[in-house]
Amino acid sequence: MDALTRTITPPAVPGSNTPGGLVRAGAMAARAVAAQPSAAEPATQSPAAARARASRRGAAHGHDLQTGVAQAQQALDYLARIAAQLEALKADLSTRLAGRGAASRQLEARARQLGDTLDTRRSEGGAGLDAELGFDGDRVAQQRFRIDGLDIASLQAAGNQTLGFSVGSIGGPQLAATFEPGMTEEEIARRLDRTLAPVGIRAGLDTERALVFTTPEATFDGVKDAIAVTGRGRVDTTALPASLAPREWQLGNPDALRQGLREVVQALARVRRSQDAAALALSQATARTAQSELPQAELALLAADFSGTATSHDYQSLLAITSALVGVSRERVQALLGLR
Repeated sequence: MDALTRTITPPAVPGSNTPGGLVRAGAMAARAVAAQPSAAEPATQSPAAARARASRRGAAHGHDLQTGVAQAQQALDYLARIAAQLEALKADLSTRLAGRGAASRQLEARARQLGDTLDTRRSEGGAGLDAELGFDGDRVAQQRFRIDGLDIASLQAAGNQTLGFSVGSIGGPQLAATFEPGMTEEEIARRLDRTLAPVGIRAGLDTERALVFTTPEATFDGVKDAIAVTGRGRVDTTALPASLAPREWQLGNPDALRQGLREVVQALARVRRSQDAAALALSQATARTAQSELPQAELALLAADFSGTATSHDYQSLLAITSALVGVSRERVQALLGLR
């Protein structure tokens, strides 16, 4: 503190010795700390470069938030339509099983309507809603698929072996996975997952404990015919269809009606979970978007005011600044101001 007071020369900020001035000084301190360059951003950079960097960061941050809001809202609108059609179909199937209500033609018409709506998922449901009507606010919809000839049984039976993989029209990066005798299904899936993750393909086990691979739906067309395996060359892939396929239902007998009702109930449960997930994502993204970002001109002015106050001989101004900065890190201030 003594070292600081020995080096200060410019005049104090007017009004900084009043209660209101103390508040303003503290606020300027907090805002200016957030504006200071980090270790990764040298303090010697020009003001123009700093403004450009902050502008790019703010634009990218704002774009991501707006995309999240739009994606969640689009999913909610689409899921509401699906839920209404599933509820109507559930009611018709229940009454039909009870020996009254909808005729076969009406049930088939409702099933076709649901199928038509499911066909529009990618265009109307947004990039966050997958074929199983699952929503994940942190990633885009994934396409599930299998790689022909690559399954748990064959990998376990082959003993010690190393397989090389490449993805891409010109060979792509060369990736290798080694499989040892006695590996469990989970270990094999994890080994493949780590190997293929760099090219955007993930591996796991489905409910039947069979290998299943995923990649973003938007890139699947470029992946499905571009996977090569050592010793086999280019391998075929099979996209897994959605489990909800109402056009394939045969609703002419009680057993088929009960099976259709089970699938509708299961689909409704998935839709409700996705609605909750999308609503939460929308709420979080909206709340973050609502935090007004500090204009660059105002930020520069506050930083200049803080610099003047910090080099002031006025004790009250220095007291306000040091009090405001006690225990406050740059990262904490940035988070509080919503600059991230």
